[in-house]
Amino acid sequence: MEFVLVQTLNGISYGLLLFMLSSGLTLVFSLMGVLNFAHASFYMLGAYFAYQVSAQIGFWPGLVFAPLLVGALGMLVERWGLRTVHKYGHVAELLFTFGLAYLIEEAVHLIWGRLAVEYRVPAELDGPLFHIMGSQYPIYRGFMMLVSVTMLVSIWLALTRTRIGLVIQAALTHPQTVEALGHNVPRVFMLVFGGGAALAGLAGVIGGNAFVTEPGMAAAVGPIIFVIVVVGGMGSLAGAFVASLLIGCIQTFAVSLDWAFGGISIAQAAPVLPYLLMVLLLIFRPKGLMGTREG
Repeated sequence: MEFVLVQTLNGISYGLLLFMLSSGLTLVFSLMGVLNFAHASFYMLGAYFAYQVSAQIGFWPGLVFAPLLVGALGMLVERWGLRTVHKYGHVAELLFTFGLAYLIEEAVHLIWGRLAVEYRVPAELDGPLFHIMGSQYPIYRGFMMLVSVTMLVSIWLALTRTRIGLVIQAALTHPQTVEALGHNVPRVFMLVFGGGAALAGLAGVIGGNAFVTEPGMAAAVGPIIFVIVVVGGMGSLAGAFVASLLIGCIQTFAVSLDWAFGGISIAQAAPVLPYLLMVLLLIFRPKGLMGTREG
């Protein structure tokens, strides 16, 4: 029972972190139809920016400033990059973001080196939050869940209770009508892309010290984000939320089990399970769990 409770909490916290990452990508795809291959690179930049700010003025300013810096960079990328190549079609956009991911990785190598940096959990969040049948549950895991849930509620309120949220939702399906009403649709695109990058940056701030901040972190988490978007349904935030929790729990439980079948343990097969789930879902339900459009 203790094992199930602890691993369920770990799976939920990891799944919420994955949702923070995938939500930005889902929003960008919903509005612009762009699958941003550099999305995980913004996650990496969030971790590195937070490390740099934390080293100078502390973790809490880094929690605020790092996502803002990443979001500003995302808006610049959309304005002077994606908007320029958009007229050449989706293939050009994919190639642009693919190249951008490599460019960001090389920039990280040049500035911070090829080894992991000492980005650590702040002292005030380092310790047990509560005890479950003799096991300690870290404060920082609870903090990750709190930030993720706050972000989820904020996105929902922004999209359903604010004017800009209503404009964004209208621009999803009727961009010409929205533009005819006097709204600057390209600016909406830029803000949404920047917002998606900022969400990835925020995930990097709270995930970089919980796991590890190093140049390979984008490549490690990037494929999982696309699996979540596909499993949840292309363009569905609710689907991305469900898929994030599902995959977070699957991976967390799998790496902790030592059951073996045919000489292969479940822990060894854990990295493959999300992709197996995606393949099966594409066979039996191509639109994903809650998707309304094809990729």
